[in-house]
Amino acid sequence: MKNADGTQPKISLWLLLRRTFPPFLKAVPLFLAGWTLISILHGLSWGVETLVNAHLFDAVAEAVTGNQGLTAVLGMLAVLGIVTLLSQVLNGVDNFLYMVFLQRAEGPFNRRILQKAGRLDPLLYENAETLDDINKAQNGSTRAIQLCLTIVSTLTFYLPYFIFMGIYLFTLKPILAISLLVVFLPTLISHLIRSTVFTKYEDYAAPMRRQMTSYEEAVCSRELFRETRLLGGFSFFLGKYLRSIKLLNKATWKAEGTTGLWDLITRLITIVGYGGVLFLLIDALLKGDITIGAFAAVFSSIGMLFGIMEEVICYRIGSISRDLGPIRNYLRFLELPERPAAEAAYTRPGSVEAQHLTFTYPSADRPSLQDVSLSLAPGETVAIVGPNGAGKTTLVKLLTGLYPPQEGSVFLGGLDTCTTAPSSLCSAVSGVFQQYERYKLTLRDNIFLGDIRREGTDEELLETAAQAGVLVDSDAYPEGLDTLLAREFDGVDVSGGQWQRIAIARGLYRTSDFIVLDEPTAAIDPLEESNIYRRFAEISRGKTALIVTHRLGSARIADRIVVMDEGRIVESGTHEELLRKDGKYTQMWQAQAQYYTESEAEA
Repeated sequence: MKNADGTQPKISLWLLLRRTFPPFLKAVPLFLAGWTLISILHGLSWGVETLVNAHLFDAVAEAVTGNQGLTAVLGMLAVLGIVTLLSQVLNGVDNFLYMVFLQRAEGPFNRRILQKAGRLDPLLYENAETLDDINKAQNGSTRAIQLCLTIVSTLTFYLPYFIFMGIYLFTLKPILAISLLVVFLPTLISHLIRSTVFTKYEDYAAPMRRQMTSYEEAVCSRELFRETRLLGGFSFFLGKYLRSIKLLNKATWKAEGTTGLWDLITRLITIVGYGGVLFLLIDALLKGDITIGAFAAVFSSIGMLFGIMEEVICYRIGSISRDLGPIRNYLRFLELPERPAAEAAYTRPGSVEAQHLTFTYPSADRPSLQDVSLSLAPGETVAIVGPNGAGKTTLVKLLTGLYPPQEGSVFLGGLDTCTTAPSSLCSAVSGVFQQYERYKLTLRDNIFLGDIRREGTDEELLETAAQAGVLVDSDAYPEGLDTLLAREFDGVDVSGGQWQRIAIARGLYRTSDFIVLDEPTAAIDPLEESNIYRRFAEISRGKTALIVTHRLGSARIADRIVVMDEGRIVESGTHEELLRKDGKYTQMWQAQAQYYTESEAEA
């Protein structure tokens, strides 16, 4: 979703955190509270360890000079051993809880993406930018979790450690604590630059990743690889895949090169600063400002302190700056426009009214529908016929409420499709489409998905399967309704015609007032198609039915036939009335008449 000038809307860091943290905190609140407590104790234990080391070194120095006995040294060694053991235990528990929380938080975040995708206006899926947004959102969802975890661990582990060490160094010599902060400022600036660079990189990379996935599927997916190999297209898609990788690597190299140069400069400054801190530490010892024990403890831990600060800025804050781009994309996806959420009940079940519909797909150069008006009375069966590209399927999408009209209006069951929630519009609508889904589930579940609101019995499922011509007792389904329809999961595979019958059974199983068949029988021969449509006419008696087909013999079962051409309704009437008009329908009928003659002879 872009601004009027074509730019992406800005999302500030504060707004990003405000939208990301609440769902993170709600994911597993009690678990998060326990991890936070462990992390705080872990961070403090590292600081306490440095303090105990200072006292141990002082005790050793006093024992060497004879000012105190060995007992004090042994006592401090015991304390150091306890603190070190506790620190290691806390470290292990902290890391374990971090990984567990990362896995547990993924569920709620991914659920937000799926729920949002389900509420989007389906027309958005006709736009390539929406598909890019989904790809970015999936990537940004994981980054958002990692951002929250990074911030929590920084505040609960690193911050207590730095506060403890800062206070300790400040009490020894204030300049030591202040110098540590100044040294890392350039590094912090470099990672702010990294955030900007990788935000631009992600906008370029998302569509490229989607293209690469499509090329992979053409070569490797079960549905596509056979045709690809048969046509000799392996090298073609491999070439496209390799070119995409080359372009993506080039963009990655440019982004990494820019940020890497800044990292190099700031690291050099950090090294110089590290040397300066050591000089100040030695100078304080020579002047007697700190004890030998304090010097030894700080000197031995200064490397770890710098290492931790570098980890925080270069890796923790660095990962945050790098992840801001994908996370902003994730939040932009959650802001995409949704269909109206107003729930309502049908006032005229089964009725469909469309007035003056004009509709153009995104990026299309001409309308798919132009000033189309059509009404279906409750219980009426209407067939829509016409050549490919006439606008038949587009009209179905508007009549069923899948797409809202851009111009004109559609009332489904008395409800305005532009202002009513899709869940209300689809509550009593069923459909079988040419592009149906082959769910890798059992035959039972494939049919049951038609209406999960019903507690259907096996008898009802078998009856519906028989109505659609699915022979459950045949060899194609060795385990009956429990046959798994997925060879890759040790199930069986069935023919395209059988899958179409299963899709029809799924549509028939749904309780509905309005049922649509949008050319679902393309893989079935004309004779069998005629039989299916005759059975459909019997099953749908009393319901409003809409049939879309390019085989005119099947359209004869309808009460009325609507002929479309170039996005307009050009004729309407019964089969006999349309033949008498000697227009578009007559031309199509004469071209296909041989099939219908055979069909009638067979019947």
